[in-house]
Amino acid sequence: MARLSKASDLTGPGTSSERFGVVGTDLGIPVELPGGEELGWFFGDTFSGLGPGSGHWRSPVLLRSPMPRPGEDVAADEAVKFCSCAGRKHARRLIRESNHRGVTWLPADAMTVGGTTYLWAMRNAGLHNVTEARIFSSRDGERWKRTRAAWPGHHLGGTMQLITWAEGAAGDDHVYVFSSGFQRDKPLFLHRAPTDGLLRPGRWESWGFRPESGWQWGNPPTPVLDGAWGEMCLRRIDGKFVLVWFDASAYAIRAMVLDHPTDNLFEARKLTLLTGCGWEDEDHAAGKVAQLYGGYIVPGSTLDTFTVSVSQWNTATNETYKAMLFTGSLRG
Repeated sequence: MARLSKASDLTGPGTSSERFGVVGTDLGIPVELPGGEELGWFFGDTFSGLGPGSGHWRSPVLLRSPMPRPGEDVAADEAVKFCSCAGRKHARRLIRESNHRGVTWLPADAMTVGGTTYLWAMRNAGLHNVTEARIFSSRDGERWKRTRAAWPGHHLGGTMQLITWAEGAAGDDHVYVFSSGFQRDKPLFLHRAPTDGLLRPGRWESWGFRPESGWQWGNPPTPVLDGAWGEMCLRRIDGKFVLVWFDASAYAIRAMVLDHPTDNLFEARKLTLLTGCGWEDEDHAAGKVAQLYGGYIVPGSTLDTFTVSVSQWNTATNETYKAMLFTGSLRG
């Protein structure tokens, strides 16, 4: 049984994204920006028309909204109102090379550490054909620096493409990173990097199992959970780590509530947040969504009032291509 129900459309005709030329789009990865007064929302392939092939194409783009106040219902109808974009009045692509000669850079996740926002993006030479993953950085959301932190698409068997990350608890100066491929046919791996070494791949280490040592950091990477992993989002909420992902094998968006990223994920409880269905069977109030994917946790969420950004794309008509907000509880 699905745990979430629809609160509102995040993008599309009639929403606040339209004024910035963001109509047909997906993903909507929300992160707190430096200063703590605004959220940045990162979107993938974006069009000024309803969907792919309609209007001005660019990716990734960034919209901003006011940071939710403590206790504010971030999923209330039109609670998220975009107030600005990277690019002033018309959202522009953040990565110059994108959307030329068949190449598009797609965002996987972003995070803010101190006064800098880091964006992990995947270079696609044709959708799902990832040739490189790289971290970009910015202090203002307008100018994005191409850092030297990059991994070829084939690294670790093509499993350092799609990622999600979160900082450790107080006193733990690491960033924890779950990774997989971008083809929805690979298992999940876990890595970590010192916070001050995030941009130095040589300081990253993997979580792996060896018979003589068990699970340890620095071992060759071992899958921490099997499956067909799609978009994912790891965040710290109420003293826990919450991992949300699109489970392609189950055609559902699922979640786990963890004490730590190194928990045994094979034994962890899996919660079904939303289920996929045919277009004729949709019921957003009951958590049934056709051609769903994504699932990004909105800052301000708690285990009791939990909100995610979910994407939907009608690949047959391209007339539905948008992000939406769904809300519910992870308790019980």
